[in-house]
Amino acid sequence: MPSEPVKKETCPGCGAHHDTETINKALRCCPSCGYHYRMEPVERIEYICDPGSFKEFSENLRSLNPIDLAGYEEKLSEAEVKARMKDAVITGTCTIEGKPVILGLMSFNFMGGSMGSVVGEKVSRALLKGAEEKIPVIVYTTSGGARMQEGIFSLMQMVKTSAAAAELDKAGVPFFIVLCDPTTGGVTASFAMLADVTIAEPKALIGFAGPRVIEGTIRQTLPEGFQRAEFQQEKGFVDMIVPRKDQRKILSELIDLHKHDDREEAV
Repeated sequence: MPSEPVKKETCPGCGAHHDTETINKALRCCPSCGYHYRMEPVERIEYICDPGSFKEFSENLRSLNPIDLAGYEEKLSEAEVKARMKDAVITGTCTIEGKPVILGLMSFNFMGGSMGSVVGEKVSRALLKGAEEKIPVIVYTTSGGARMQEGIFSLMQMVKTSAAAAELDKAGVPFFIVLCDPTTGGVTASFAMLADVTIAEPKALIGFAGPRVIEGTIRQTLPEGFQRAEFQQEKGFVDMIVPRKDQRKILSELIDLHKHDDREEAV
């Protein structure tokens, strides 16, 4: 029997052609220019977490239709099939180089990573669990913003997640965000900018409104690279840009650097 043709992908960054297996081995990065393709949570778990350590929680939460929007249930069903997830984020516990962590991972494949009631609830639960159990929280974000199919209920998630992040901060537990392409809208305007350390993947689009909307509003041409991770780091919105191959090591080091010292309470 003839062998199956090797699947190739064209890099959006440099136009190089590489087979998918080679790109996957490079953590979904272009071997020629380092362009970071979008990744799904299951793929990220493989390179971030210690093998077999990830244990999901809040997995049974499902979105309803709070404003009875016609066709919303069908869109949710289609998104579940496409993303192979029950909503746009999964949360769980794991270890990174033996260190316990609460990890949240968003998927752009599920309705553009939009934050509805379930996403807001799962992120909030993760943050509050970290506060209660004194375990560092890491969230990988990728989102087009609030899920407008849920109306005001989606906008309420901005407040809820921000309040949960405040509780984590009050408990003195470290919170790390990794901004992935794209992170925009209500997610950027809430918990994604409230971490102790804000990391971004190279060239990730990070902002509130998109560049085209901003250009149309201010009627000016935006500078090259506007809202990309490098631009946002220059402006102080991002602390560091970390390629995928280095993320596990950097996150482990950050956990150590922010480790709570019980001796401080005794002083």
